[in-house]
Amino acid sequence: MKKNKLWLVHVLLILGGLTMVVPFIWMVLTALKTTSEATMIPPVIFPAKPQWDVFAKVADVLPFGILYLNTGLMIVGRVICSVFFSATAAYACARLRFPGRNLFFALVLMQMMIPSQIFIVPQYLIVQKLGLLDSVGALIFPGIISAFGTFLLRQFFLSLPDELEEAAVLDGANVWTIFFKIMLPLARSGLVALAIFTSLFAFKDLMWPLIANTSIDKMTLSSGLANLQGQYSTNWPQLMAGSLLAIWPMLLIFIIFQRKFIEGIAATGTKL
Repeated sequence: MKKNKLWLVHVLLILGGLTMVVPFIWMVLTALKTTSEATMIPPVIFPAKPQWDVFAKVADVLPFGILYLNTGLMIVGRVICSVFFSATAAYACARLRFPGRNLFFALVLMQMMIPSQIFIVPQYLIVQKLGLLDSVGALIFPGIISAFGTFLLRQFFLSLPDELEEAAVLDGANVWTIFFKIMLPLARSGLVALAIFTSLFAFKDLMWPLIANTSIDKMTLSSGLANLQGQYSTNWPQLMAGSLLAIWPMLLIFIIFQRKFIEGIAATGTKL
């Protein structure tokens, strides 16, 4: 009976995995088709003659070198700011005792429930007042603080035993010493998981880069690819080829850090 259940679980997992892989396979096949094949009804699955030169064509249309650089700077800036500020806020909510601590964390949770689009107008006005429009700084600004990161890391700090802090206090360590030399190293898996999440969220961000930056040399990969979509027609093979050229850095990041990513997520809810 148990073997039958295990077999059923594996079948469901395989079907779920195929469901997630099929769109990627379709994107690859569409990139290698001609424009007529990509728009044909009923759809053509395999191209009659793969168009490998489409990657060179889309590279001539968009400055991928600049787009990679802008996207990388945005991801690095958001990761550094988000991890640092989220870690400090999470440590305060989890380990320190101060008036209004629970209220502060409740406000953090409330922010997670509000659609991010609501913050676009005030964020734009702030960036405009700071003179950061159409710059890399404008791309980094919305990711400086992360309510999700505060919640995620708070769970890690709550799972650590109180004896560690007590021993450090007896040795004369202050709050900052405990935080940087004891708590942060022990929460390394959570920090890596948050860094990966932040990288993914930043990489997928489309609306803010389109609004904040209008020059092509200040755009990210996502906003640059949006320029390949026309108002009345779209060259789908070029758009799919550009998407393939854009996603490989994130795939590489996940492949390298997948073990840390899984460990971080698995340990998130160990203590509430």
